[in-house]
Amino acid sequence: MNEETTRHDIRRLLKTFGVQADEAITRYLEQIPGDFPLRLRITLEDLTDYGPNPPTVPLRLIVEGEIHRTP
Repeated sequence: MNEETTRHDIRRLLKTFGVQADEAITRYLEQIPGDFPLRLRITLEDLTDYGPNPPTVPLRLIVEGEIHRTP
C-alpha cells in the first residue's frame, strides 16, 4: 500500500465520520430544545488487534468543543 492510498483511506474515513456526525448532532439539537451550547467530546482510538506486540503509545486523539445554538 502506498502513501497516496493511505491518505485516501484516512480522508474517506474522516469525511464519512464528518457527514454522520453532522447529521447526528443536527437531529439531537432538534430533539433537545434549549438556548445553551452543546458541549461535545470527540475521541479517536486505534482498535487494531496487534496481538502480542501492541504499540507502546496507542493512537488516541480527543477534541472537545461547543456548538452554539441560534435563538
